[in-house]
Amino acid sequence: MAATAAAAGGIVVVFDFDKTIIDVDSDNWVIDELGFTDLFNQLLHTMPWNSLMDRMMKEIHSHGKTIEDIAEVLRRIPIHPRVISAIKAAHALGCELRIVSDANMFFIETILNHLGLKDYFSEINTNPGFVDEQERLRISPYHDFTQSSHCCSLCPPNMCKGLIIERIQASISKDGSKKIIYLGDGAGDYCPSLKLTAADYVMPRKNFPVWDLISENPLLVKAEIHEWINGAELERVLLQIIERISTDEISSNSAQLLSADCKLQTISIAAHEGLPQPLSVTQ
Repeated sequence: MAATAAAAGGIVVVFDFDKTIIDVDSDNWVIDELGFTDLFNQLLHTMPWNSLMDRMMKEIHSHGKTIEDIAEVLRRIPIHPRVISAIKAAHALGCELRIVSDANMFFIETILNHLGLKDYFSEINTNPGFVDEQERLRISPYHDFTQSSHCCSLCPPNMCKGLIIERIQASISKDGSKKIIYLGDGAGDYCPSLKLTAADYVMPRKNFPVWDLISENPLLVKAEIHEWINGAELERVLLQIIERISTDEISSNSAQLLSADCKLQTISIAAHEGLPQPLSVTQ
């Protein structure tokens, strides 16, 4: 177990949040549960989604709903229990866990804190969500598209997950060779899937937008593709990939140690018998 955990330390598991960690879209869940679906649908095509959610929070508060009302709804959000056990198991094995989500920080942290999962994640990349001085929830874009564009045609204006993955790749490259396992469901998870390398793994949720996009031309994705359907399958597939990576890493390290040991034995025998040492050693 200790050896497996050490090997799994070279794995970064990146989760989408909505319909990946939780079973629903958190934005829609809050709007529907608080009774503002009709207004949301009326405004849906008038502004970007991220801007719409900020507008909806203003509307919700103007009708007397409080921060605690929103938090209470979030604490009832559906999540498959096997997703919770998968997160805990991956963390226990030594994997680093991160979130890349187009939800918002208030929603995600409220849910994770309620589930006791917040400390399992080293980083949460999402749209800022904060409580202002009037005790109202405000939601702002991860990328301020009113000032500049992130220039990605595949992603919504407020967030390019591909750029976030590139930043994660740059940060973990300093720690040596690490592999990424990326899990997602939506169209926004397609761009980061294209950024992964042949050493990485992508887990698209079957029959969801990202799976459809990958299936249209799987050769565009360099990473190894492993689909999943529900929370139970997410856990099974994720842990199988972690075990496979860890086993390969342990085997590779053992082979390197064996090779180094053989070289030392060759040097020792050569020195003892007065034979010329290997060229690579004498240079």
